[in-house]
Amino acid sequence: MSKTIAAKLVAQLVQAGVKRVHGVTGDSLNGIVDEIRQCGKIEWIHYRHEEAAAFAAGAEAQLTGALAVCAGSCGPGNLHLINGLYDCHRSMAPVLAIAAHIPSSEIGTGYFQETHPELIFRECSHYCEIISSARQMPRVLQIAMQNAIGLRGVAVIGISGDVAMEKVEDDYLEHPILLTRPAIRPSDTELDKLATLINQASKVTLLCGRGCAGAHDALIQFGETVYSPMVHALRGKEHVEYDNPFDVGMTGLIGFSSGFRAMEAADLILLLGTDFPYSNFLPTKSKKVVQLDIRAERLGRRCRIDLGLVGDVKETLEALLPLLQPKTDRDHLDQCVDHYKDSRKSLDAHATGKEGTTPIHPEYLTKIISETAADNAIFTADVGEPTVWAARYLKMTKERRLLGSFNHGSMASAMPQAIGAQLEFPGRQVISLSGDGGFAMMMGDLLTIYQYNLPVKIVIYNNGQLGFVAMEMKVAGLPPFGTDLKNPDFAKMAAAIGIKGIRVESPENIQEAIEKALAHDGPVLIDVVVNPSALTMPPKIELSQAKGFGIYMLKQIFNGNGSEVWQTLKSNFLE
Repeated sequence: MSKTIAAKLVAQLVQAGVKRVHGVTGDSLNGIVDEIRQCGKIEWIHYRHEEAAAFAAGAEAQLTGALAVCAGSCGPGNLHLINGLYDCHRSMAPVLAIAAHIPSSEIGTGYFQETHPELIFRECSHYCEIISSARQMPRVLQIAMQNAIGLRGVAVIGISGDVAMEKVEDDYLEHPILLTRPAIRPSDTELDKLATLINQASKVTLLCGRGCAGAHDALIQFGETVYSPMVHALRGKEHVEYDNPFDVGMTGLIGFSSGFRAMEAADLILLLGTDFPYSNFLPTKSKKVVQLDIRAERLGRRCRIDLGLVGDVKETLEALLPLLQPKTDRDHLDQCVDHYKDSRKSLDAHATGKEGTTPIHPEYLTKIISETAADNAIFTADVGEPTVWAARYLKMTKERRLLGSFNHGSMASAMPQAIGAQLEFPGRQVISLSGDGGFAMMMGDLLTIYQYNLPVKIVIYNNGQLGFVAMEMKVAGLPPFGTDLKNPDFAKMAAAIGIKGIRVESPENIQEAIEKALAHDGPVLIDVVVNPSALTMPPKIELSQAKGFGIYMLKQIFNGNGSEVWQTLKSNFLE
C-alpha cells in the first residue's frame, strides 16, 4: 500500500526509536507535522524559537546516545536551527534535522523565503541532502539517520512541502537502522609500544576527555597500577571526577593550577578521548605525548605527539592493563594530589556566604546548588561564568550529568538543553545554570517550559553584565564597554506568566530558596543577584594577562572608578 513521503518519514522515525520531534511548524512543514499528529507514536514539541528546539534535541541525544530529531519550516524557519545544530555536531550528538523547503517548482527562482539548505547546513553535518522525489525514499532518510548515529553528529534532510505529499510506491529497500557500536582498540603491536612507553616513564599524567565515558573503572585500575594523576578536560568532568582518588582537577582557561601542574611535572602525558583545544595548556616540550581517540583525524592536531592511537578508551585500557608493570614510586601522584588539595582550598575559600553580606558570591551559590541537588541531577550551564562555576564547584557523582555548549561555545544553551533533558527524564531534577545574558537571549522559550509544565529549575546568575566578556576586556587592559545589562526582576517576570519565581539578594536566603525550588512540583525560576566582580582568571597566568589586568585597574582609578577596583580586590583577595 502506497504512503506519502511524510507518512513514510514518520513511520521510519518510529521504527528508529525516535520519541519526539522538536521544532516550530509552518506551511512547508505542515504535512509532516500532521502525520506526526495522526501517528500518535511520536510527540511534537512546539517551541517559540527553532534554535531552542535544536539545543533541546542535542541534549536529548547526548544524554541517551540515541537519535533525536528537530525540524524547521522553509527558509528562516530552518535557518534558526543552525546555531543549535552546530553545537550538536561539535558535541557529537546524533541528531537528525528536517529542513523543510519552498515549493519544488519554485526552487532557483528567488522565491519567497528561498534558501539552499543543502549548502547552508553542509558545514555542521556529516550528511546533508535534498529529497526531491519519492523514488529517493526510504533510502535517503535511512542514510541520513545512519550517518547521525554511526558518525555521532548531525544529519540533515531538506524536503519541499509538496514533495512531502508525493506517494512512495515501493519501499523494498527499507531496513532497520543499525545501532551496533563495535569494539575498537589499537593493534597488539601498537599496544606493546604504548605499554613500553608507560613502563619506561617515571611520571605519567593523563588528560581525560569526553571519550572516557564508560571507562571509569578501567581508569581507576590504570591509576592504581601506574600511580598516574588524572587531569580532566571540561567535557571529561562528569565521567572522570567522581569517586576518583587520582583526579587532580581541570586544566584550561577555566581550570585549576593543579591540573596544569600535573601535566607540567610529567615525563609522559596520555591524552585520552579528548580534543582539548587550548594548545598553550599542553606542556609538551621535552615530554613524550601519546594521544588515543576514536577519530583518527583528531590525532596530533593540537600538539606534537610521539604516538597516536585509534580506539575506544575503555576497550584500549582493558587490553593495555595486563601489559603494564606496576609502579612502586608514587611521589609524582602524591605531589600532584597535594597540589590539587591546596588549589581546592583556595577555590573553596571564595565559596562562602556571610549573613547580611552582599553581593552574593556566585561560587557560594553553585556550592549550595551542588550540595542540595539530587545525586542523579542533570545540570546544564550557559557559556561564560556559569560554566566556570559549574566546572569548579559542581561535584559530580556516578549518575549526575553536566551539559553545556562546551565545544561550540554558544550563549543561551542552558535553558533549551534543560528542556530537552527534562522531556527525556521527567522524574529527574534538571537544573539550568543560566547567565543573565544567556537567559535573556532565549527568554521566549521560558513559555515552552510553561506550556508543557516542565519541572525545570532555572537559576539565573544575575550580575547585570556579560561577565566573562567583561573579564576578557579587563585582562586585555580595557575597561568593560557594551557589557552592562539592565535586567528586570526575573522572578516577578516568571510569576507574571505563571511560573514560580524566587528572588534572592542575600546569601543567608540561598539554601532555603534552592530547597524550596527543588521541592516544588513544577517549573521554578530563581533570580540570584551575584557579585559582578568575581574573578575567573585561568590557572596559567601569562605575563601579558597580568600586565593587562593591572593596566585596567590603573585606568579605572585614574578615571574615577576606584570603587570598582576596591570591590574587585575586596571580593577576591581580602575576604
